[in-house]
Amino acid sequence: MTASTHLPQSDSVASIAPRDKAEILAQALPYIRKFHGKTIVIKYGGNAMTDPELQADFAEDVVLLKLVGLNPVVVHGGGPQIDAALNKIGKKGQFIQGMRVTDEETMEVVEWVLAGEVQQDIVGLINAAGGKAVGLTGRDGGMIRARKLKLVDLEDPSKEHDVGQVGEIESIDPSVVKALQDDQFIPVISPIGFGEHNESYNINADLVASKLAEILKAEKLMLLTNIKGVLDKQGNLLTDLTARRIDELIADGTISGGMLPKIAGALDAAKSGVNAVHIVDGRVPHAMLLEILTESAYGTMIRSH
Repeated sequence: MTASTHLPQSDSVASIAPRDKAEILAQALPYIRKFHGKTIVIKYGGNAMTDPELQADFAEDVVLLKLVGLNPVVVHGGGPQIDAALNKIGKKGQFIQGMRVTDEETMEVVEWVLAGEVQQDIVGLINAAGGKAVGLTGRDGGMIRARKLKLVDLEDPSKEHDVGQVGEIESIDPSVVKALQDDQFIPVISPIGFGEHNESYNINADLVASKLAEILKAEKLMLLTNIKGVLDKQGNLLTDLTARRIDELIADGTISGGMLPKIAGALDAAKSGVNAVHIVDGRVPHAMLLEILTESAYGTMIRSH
Protein backbone atom coordinates (compact mmCIF):
# COMPACT_ATOMS: atom_id res chain seq x y z
CA MET A 1 0.00 0.00 0.00
CA THR A 2 1.32 3.44 -0.85
CA ALA A 3 -0.01 6.88 -0.02
CA SER A 4 -1.13 7.35 -3.62
CA THR A 5 -3.22 4.14 -3.71
CA HIS A 6 -4.85 4.65 -0.32
CA LEU A 7 -8.63 4.65 -0.72
CA PRO A 8 -10.97 6.59 1.54
CA GLN A 9 -11.50 4.61 4.73
CA SER A 10 -15.09 3.59 3.92
CA ASP A 11 -14.31 2.30 0.40
CA SER A 12 -11.07 0.46 1.22
CA VAL A 13 -12.35 -1.36 4.30
CA ALA A 14 -15.90 -2.01 3.07
CA SER A 15 -14.61 -3.66 -0.10
CA ILE A 16 -12.62 -6.33 1.80
CA ALA A 17 -14.52 -9.60 2.17
CA PRO A 18 -15.00 -10.79 5.79
CA ARG A 19 -12.87 -13.86 5.15
CA ASP A 20 -10.01 -11.70 3.82
CA LYS A 21 -10.27 -9.46 6.88
CA ALA A 22 -9.93 -12.53 9.10
CA GLU A 23 -6.90 -13.67 7.08
CA ILE A 24 -5.24 -10.26 7.45
CA LEU A 25 -5.79 -10.33 11.22
CA ALA A 26 -4.50 -13.90 11.48
CA GLN A 27 -1.30 -12.93 9.65
CA ALA A 28 -0.61 -10.31 12.30
CA LEU A 29 -0.83 -12.92 15.07
CA PRO A 30 2.83 -14.13 15.00
CA TYR A 31 4.01 -10.51 15.29
CA ILE A 32 1.57 -9.76 18.11
CA ARG A 33 2.82 -12.85 19.95
CA LYS A 34 6.47 -12.00 19.31
CA PHE A 35 6.20 -8.41 20.53
CA HIS A 36 3.66 -8.87 23.33
CA GLY A 37 4.80 -7.04 26.47
CA LYS A 38 7.67 -5.35 24.59
CA THR A 39 8.27 -1.60 24.51
CA ILE A 40 8.21 0.31 21.24
CA VAL A 41 9.46 3.91 21.25
CA ILE A 42 7.92 6.01 18.49
CA LYS A 43 9.28 9.36 17.32
CA TYR A 44 6.30 11.21 15.87
CA GLY A 45 6.91 14.10 13.48
CA GLY A 46 6.67 15.37 9.92
CA ASN A 47 3.55 15.03 7.74
CA ALA A 48 2.05 12.35 9.95
CA MET A 49 1.79 15.11 12.53
CA THR A 50 0.18 17.85 10.42
CA ASP A 51 -2.25 15.99 8.11
CA PRO A 52 -5.58 15.38 9.96
CA GLU A 53 -6.21 11.96 8.36
CA LEU A 54 -2.70 10.76 9.09
CA GLN A 55 -3.02 12.09 12.67
CA ALA A 56 -6.11 9.94 13.16
CA ASP A 57 -4.32 6.90 11.63
CA PHE A 58 -1.35 7.41 13.94
CA ALA A 59 -3.55 7.63 17.04
CA GLU A 60 -5.44 4.46 16.01
CA ASP A 61 -2.14 2.62 15.46
CA VAL A 62 -0.82 3.59 18.90
CA VAL A 63 -4.04 2.53 20.63
CA LEU A 64 -4.19 -0.76 18.72
CA LEU A 65 -0.57 -1.58 19.63
CA LYS A 66 -1.39 -0.94 23.30
CA LEU A 67 -4.55 -3.06 23.16
CA VAL A 68 -2.75 -6.08 21.66
CA GLY A 69 -0.20 -6.00 24.47
CA LEU A 70 2.69 -3.87 23.23
CA ASN A 71 3.89 -0.82 25.17
CA PRO A 72 4.11 2.23 22.88
CA VAL A 73 5.94 5.33 24.15
CA VAL A 74 5.58 8.45 21.97
CA VAL A 75 8.27 11.15 21.69
CA HIS A 76 7.20 14.05 19.48
CA GLY A 77 8.88 16.83 17.57
CA GLY A 78 7.28 20.05 16.43
CA GLY A 79 9.58 21.90 14.03
CA PRO A 80 6.86 23.33 11.73
CA GLN A 81 4.72 24.40 14.71
CA ILE A 82 7.70 26.10 16.36
CA ASP A 83 8.54 27.92 13.10
CA ALA A 84 4.92 29.10 12.78
CA ALA A 85 4.93 30.41 16.36
CA LEU A 86 8.29 32.17 15.86
CA ASN A 87 6.98 33.81 12.67
CA LYS A 88 4.06 35.25 14.63
CA ILE A 89 6.47 37.10 16.91
CA GLY A 90 8.68 38.12 13.98
CA LYS A 91 11.55 35.69 14.56
CA LYS A 92 13.05 33.43 11.91
CA GLY A 93 14.33 29.96 12.80
CA GLN A 94 18.05 29.46 12.30
CA PHE A 95 19.77 26.08 12.01
CA ILE A 96 23.40 24.94 12.24
CA GLN A 97 24.15 21.34 11.20
CA GLY A 98 20.50 20.38 11.60
CA MET A 99 20.21 21.88 15.11
CA ARG A 100 17.87 24.79 15.91
CA VAL A 101 19.70 27.82 17.37
CA THR A 102 17.76 28.49 20.59
CA ASP A 103 18.17 31.81 22.42
CA GLU A 104 16.17 32.54 25.60
CA GLU A 105 13.15 33.93 23.74
CA THR A 106 13.12 31.01 21.29
CA MET A 107 13.32 28.58 24.24
CA GLU A 108 10.16 30.07 25.75
CA VAL A 109 8.35 29.60 22.44
CA VAL A 110 9.69 26.03 22.12
CA GLU A 111 8.38 25.18 25.61
CA TRP A 112 4.88 26.50 25.13
CA VAL A 113 4.54 25.06 21.63
CA LEU A 114 5.92 21.59 22.44
CA ALA A 115 4.73 21.03 26.01
CA GLY A 116 1.49 22.96 25.47
CA GLU A 117 -0.07 22.92 22.05
CA VAL A 118 1.61 19.96 20.30
CA GLN A 119 1.77 17.54 23.22
CA GLN A 120 -1.84 18.15 24.23
CA ASP A 121 -3.03 17.72 20.63
CA ILE A 122 -1.40 14.27 20.53
CA VAL A 123 -2.77 13.31 23.96
CA GLY A 124 -6.23 14.36 22.77
CA LEU A 125 -5.95 12.36 19.52
CA ILE A 126 -4.91 9.17 21.32
CA ASN A 127 -7.63 9.58 23.95
CA ALA A 128 -10.23 10.18 21.21
CA ALA A 129 -9.11 6.91 19.58
CA GLY A 130 -9.80 5.06 22.84
CA GLY A 131 -6.39 5.15 24.54
CA LYS A 132 -5.26 6.70 27.82
CA ALA A 133 -2.44 9.09 26.98
CA VAL A 134 -0.48 11.20 29.48
CA GLY A 135 1.71 14.15 28.47
CA LEU A 136 5.17 14.59 29.99
CA THR A 137 8.23 16.74 29.51
CA GLY A 138 11.75 15.83 30.58
CA ARG A 139 11.08 17.73 33.81
CA ASP A 140 8.35 15.33 34.92
CA GLY A 141 9.70 12.77 37.35
CA GLY A 142 13.16 14.27 36.77
CA MET A 143 13.24 12.27 33.55
CA ILE A 144 15.72 14.05 31.25
CA ARG A 145 18.78 15.74 32.74
CA ALA A 146 20.64 17.76 30.14
CA ARG A 147 23.63 20.03 29.64
CA LYS A 148 24.42 22.62 26.99
CA LEU A 149 25.30 21.03 23.69
CA LYS A 150 28.84 21.66 22.45
CA LEU A 151 28.33 21.54 18.69
CA VAL A 152 31.65 20.81 16.99
CA ASP A 153 32.01 22.01 13.39
CA LEU A 154 31.90 19.13 10.91
CA GLU A 155 34.62 20.63 8.73
CA ASP A 156 36.89 22.03 11.45
CA PRO A 157 36.89 20.03 14.74
CA SER A 158 38.70 22.86 16.54
CA LYS A 159 35.70 25.17 15.96
CA GLU A 160 32.57 25.09 18.15
CA HIS A 161 29.13 26.57 17.38
CA ASP A 162 27.04 28.20 20.12
CA VAL A 163 23.45 27.09 19.50
CA GLY A 164 22.08 28.55 22.75
CA GLN A 165 19.76 26.49 24.95
CA VAL A 166 20.11 23.34 22.91
CA GLY A 167 20.88 20.43 25.18
CA GLU A 168 22.52 17.08 25.04
CA ILE A 169 21.25 14.33 27.29
CA GLU A 170 23.20 13.74 30.48
CA SER A 171 20.94 11.00 31.85
CA ILE A 172 17.41 9.64 31.60
CA ASP A 173 15.46 8.32 34.57
CA PRO A 174 12.65 6.23 33.05
CA SER A 175 10.78 5.47 36.29
CA VAL A 176 7.84 7.80 35.53
CA VAL A 177 7.45 6.21 32.07
CA LYS A 178 7.55 2.68 33.52
CA ALA A 179 5.00 3.57 36.19
CA LEU A 180 2.59 4.91 33.55
CA GLN A 181 3.10 1.88 31.29
CA ASP A 182 2.35 -0.51 34.16
CA ASP A 183 -0.91 1.36 34.70
CA GLN A 184 -1.98 1.00 31.03
CA PHE A 185 -1.24 4.63 30.14
CA ILE A 186 0.51 5.73 26.94
CA PRO A 187 3.27 8.29 27.69
CA VAL A 188 3.60 11.22 25.25
CA ILE A 189 6.92 12.99 25.80
CA SER A 190 8.05 16.48 24.77
CA PRO A 191 11.84 16.61 24.16
CA ILE A 192 12.65 19.26 26.77
CA GLY A 193 15.32 18.59 29.40
CA PHE A 194 16.51 20.49 32.46
CA GLY A 195 20.00 21.44 33.63
CA GLU A 196 21.70 21.65 37.02
CA HIS A 197 20.46 25.22 37.57
CA ASN A 198 16.90 24.31 36.57
CA GLU A 199 17.35 25.86 33.13
CA SER A 200 15.43 24.36 30.19
CA TYR A 201 17.03 22.76 27.15
CA ASN A 202 15.60 22.07 23.71
CA ILE A 203 16.78 18.59 22.71
CA ASN A 204 16.53 16.99 19.28
CA ALA A 205 13.47 14.70 19.44
CA ASP A 206 15.18 11.94 17.46
CA LEU A 207 17.98 11.84 20.03
CA VAL A 208 15.52 11.75 22.95
CA ALA A 209 13.59 8.89 21.31
CA SER A 210 16.83 7.00 20.60
CA LYS A 211 18.21 7.39 24.12
CA LEU A 212 14.87 6.52 25.70
CA ALA A 213 14.69 3.36 23.57
CA GLU A 214 18.13 2.37 24.89
CA ILE A 215 17.25 3.03 28.54
CA LEU A 216 13.89 1.25 28.30
CA LYS A 217 15.54 -1.67 26.45
CA ALA A 218 12.93 -1.24 23.75
CA GLU A 219 12.30 -3.94 21.17
CA LYS A 220 11.95 -1.35 18.42
CA LEU A 221 12.55 2.34 17.79
CA MET A 222 10.29 3.81 15.09
CA LEU A 223 11.21 7.18 13.58
CA LEU A 224 8.28 8.56 11.56
CA THR A 225 9.55 11.02 8.95
CA ASN A 226 8.59 12.93 5.79
CA ILE A 227 10.62 10.71 3.50
CA LYS A 228 10.55 7.07 2.39
CA GLY A 229 13.61 6.35 4.52
CA VAL A 230 17.32 6.67 3.76
CA LEU A 231 17.83 7.11 0.01
CA ASP A 232 20.95 6.60 -2.06
CA LYS A 233 22.18 9.32 -4.45
CA GLN A 234 19.90 7.96 -7.19
CA GLY A 235 16.88 8.34 -4.90
CA ASN A 236 16.41 4.61 -4.28
CA LEU A 237 15.28 3.43 -0.84
CA LEU A 238 17.91 1.62 1.22
CA THR A 239 15.83 -0.84 3.27
CA ASP A 240 18.57 -2.44 5.35
CA LEU A 241 21.66 -0.62 6.63
CA THR A 242 24.59 -1.54 8.85
CA ALA A 243 26.80 0.72 10.97
CA ARG A 244 29.67 0.52 8.49
CA ARG A 245 27.48 1.37 5.51
CA ILE A 246 26.08 4.39 7.34
CA ASP A 247 29.60 5.70 8.02
CA GLU A 248 30.30 5.46 4.28
CA LEU A 249 27.07 7.28 3.38
CA ILE A 250 27.88 10.12 5.80
CA ALA A 251 31.44 10.38 4.44
CA ASP A 252 30.30 10.67 0.82
CA GLY A 253 27.54 13.20 1.65
CA THR A 254 24.58 10.91 0.88
CA ILE A 255 23.37 11.45 4.45
CA SER A 256 23.49 15.12 5.48
CA GLY A 257 21.56 17.99 7.14
CA GLY A 258 18.53 16.99 9.21
CA MET A 259 19.16 13.30 8.55
CA LEU A 260 22.44 13.39 10.51
CA PRO A 261 20.98 13.54 14.06
CA LYS A 262 18.30 11.02 13.04
CA ILE A 263 20.87 8.49 11.81
CA ALA A 264 23.32 9.12 14.66
CA GLY A 265 20.65 8.48 17.27
CA ALA A 266 19.30 5.44 15.44
CA LEU A 267 22.77 3.95 15.16
CA ASP A 268 23.52 4.51 18.87
CA ALA A 269 20.24 2.81 19.77
CA ALA A 270 20.98 -0.19 17.53
CA LYS A 271 24.46 -0.54 19.03
CA SER A 272 23.07 -0.29 22.56
CA GLY A 273 20.67 -3.21 22.41
CA VAL A 274 17.54 -1.92 20.63
CA ASN A 275 16.78 -4.85 18.33
CA ALA A 276 15.63 -2.87 15.30
CA VAL A 277 15.48 0.80 14.41
CA HIS A 278 13.09 1.76 11.62
CA ILE A 279 13.00 5.07 9.75
CA VAL A 280 9.42 4.95 8.44
CA ASP A 281 7.50 7.04 5.89
CA GLY A 282 4.89 8.80 8.01
CA ARG A 283 2.99 9.86 4.86
CA VAL A 284 1.80 6.27 4.29
CA PRO A 285 -1.46 5.67 6.17
CA HIS A 286 -0.93 3.21 9.06
CA ALA A 287 2.75 2.85 8.07
CA MET A 288 3.70 2.05 11.66
CA LEU A 289 1.23 -0.81 11.96
CA LEU A 290 2.29 -2.20 8.57
CA GLU A 291 5.94 -2.05 9.58
CA ILE A 292 5.42 -3.78 12.95
CA LEU A 293 2.70 -6.34 12.20
CA THR A 294 3.47 -7.40 8.58
CA GLU A 295 6.40 -8.68 6.52
CA SER A 296 6.52 -5.53 4.37
CA ALA A 297 9.23 -2.88 4.63
CA TYR A 298 7.93 0.69 4.83
CA GLY A 299 11.25 2.40 5.39
CA THR A 300 14.89 1.80 6.34
CA MET A 301 15.85 -0.66 9.06
CA ILE A 302 19.12 -0.06 10.86
CA ARG A 303 21.13 -2.84 12.47
CA SER A 304 24.31 -2.48 14.50
CA HIS A 305 26.31 -5.05 12.50
